[in-house]
Amino acid sequence: MSQIFCPLVEKKPVGRDVVFLLDGSDGTRSGFPAMRDFVQRVVETLSVDDNKDRVSVVQYSRDPAVQFYLNTYTTKGEILDTVRGLRHKGGRPLNTGAALQYLRDNVFTASAGSRRLEGVPQVLILLCGGKSFDSVDAPASALKQLGVLIFAIGTRSSDSRELQNISHDPSTALSVSEFTDLPSVQQQLQSSVEACDTCLVSMCAFKDRRWHCCLKLKVSSPAHFFKVGRDVVFLLDGSDGTRSGFPAMRDFVQRVVETLSVDDNKDRVSVVQYSRDPAVQFYLNTYTTKGEILDTVRGLRHKGGRPLNTGAALQYLRDNVFTASAGSRRLEGVPQVLILLCGGKSFDSVDAPASALKQLGVLIFAIGTRSSDSRELQNISHDPSTALSVSEFTDLPSVQQQLQSSVEAVVIDVTPESPTVLGMLTSMTSCLRACLTCFTYTEQKR
Repeated sequence: MSQIFCPLVEKKPVGRDVVFLLDGSDGTRSGFPAMRDFVQRVVETLSVDDNKDRVSVVQYSRDPAVQFYLNTYTTKGEILDTVRGLRHKGGRPLNTGAALQYLRDNVFTASAGSRRLEGVPQVLILLCGGKSFDSVDAPASALKQLGVLIFAIGTRSSDSRELQNISHDPSTALSVSEFTDLPSVQQQLQSSVEACDTCLVSMCAFKDRRWHCCLKLKVSSPAHFFKVGRDVVFLLDGSDGTRSGFPAMRDFVQRVVETLSVDDNKDRVSVVQYSRDPAVQFYLNTYTTKGEILDTVRGLRHKGGRPLNTGAALQYLRDNVFTASAGSRRLEGVPQVLILLCGGKSFDSVDAPASALKQLGVLIFAIGTRSSDSRELQNISHDPSTALSVSEFTDLPSVQQQLQSSVEAVVIDVTPESPTVLGMLTSMTSCLRACLTCFTYTEQKR
């Protein structure tokens, strides 16, 4: 272990080059107006008129069609007028791979207005309503190697694994039931984008073609990341409204537990169900083998009850589950993870209890359904961009990989003598991810 302290400075955003890639195939005809409206709302938040941000829109189906390049317009008004007038392209099949390669060769270029070589962040927002007919792997990789940050948003007709592979970080791939639900993920998208171009980084030096950067944290070498284990608590909405979805929630918990290292005491698991009041199914120190945990989870019965007091349940976890007596190893430096499955809006306030858990260093990952309050789940989550949503709990398998990627992205090996580093880690999760992207891009540029 080594402890390095460097003065932290804020990296000011220098603007962004934002490209929207819209699925204009036959399958998105009815959803295209909602896609168009979404682009307008995002553009409204950008700083175009002072030349900080530039925007391009490309539509595609069998082939891509540029609506306008990054250097076509210089005012927000011109961009918005053009977006409002966009017509659905149509066509089949859906060649997302070819479209990505086209962007790589023809849009993220200096001649098309890209300021990549000037160090301006390159952002691609993909709205996709189906599975690609061609392969996306090589073109997506080529864009990432160029330093492009890709954010993919799909519908229930999309291939979620494909969108995760396309995205620069699998945890930032978003999903909606239909394109008309896009407003529900706009804040998540903006949080993810902002996390990647505004971060606290240390004073860095370029030496021997390697970036040397120190965060004000005690950490071990990257080779030892993910080795310390985790204390994982599942908080399940057991209210009357989730009766039909409870079997799917139970199956989801089983699948996640299957991926954990319980038998060698790296990972510990607890399950709590709640409605009006919380009910502990078992604590972090109740079972020591994966088999015991899985047997108990399979036998879980739906609790029932109303109203849904998510705030009270979060406070209960803070006071009674994430404690040494209940098996928590927080004071030993073991990462504390909470996975919330929630099917409705809380009757009580969640703000203070969620904040109390975060101050304790708990990393909260919230998953909701279309009956949930997406803003509430974002507020609960340790990072708004990691709040996930499914149409129904039966769709939980579609976000399992996203969840695991998000957890692995933030759970790193920390020193036992510095448990408060977890609290720092909570607020710097996005920063770490952004730093890695920034360094990769700078290496490529040089």
